[in-house]
Amino acid sequence: MANLPNLRRLFVEARTEAEESEYSRTAFYNLVLFLSSVAVFSLTAQRMGGPKPGR
Repeated sequence: MANLPNLRRLFVEARTEAEESEYSRTAFYNLVLFLSSVAVFSLTAQRMGGPKPGR
């Protein structure tokens, strides 16, 4: 198998420390926003479902 370069390392080396920090911060905030929206939709769906029969 051919010895391929580590793509992540190539991208990291192509950016400055400030750019890498900004990308990491943006990715973190996007992850937090995604997880928060999943939690909100889950709670909304549970509340809209109403009580289950027999409980």
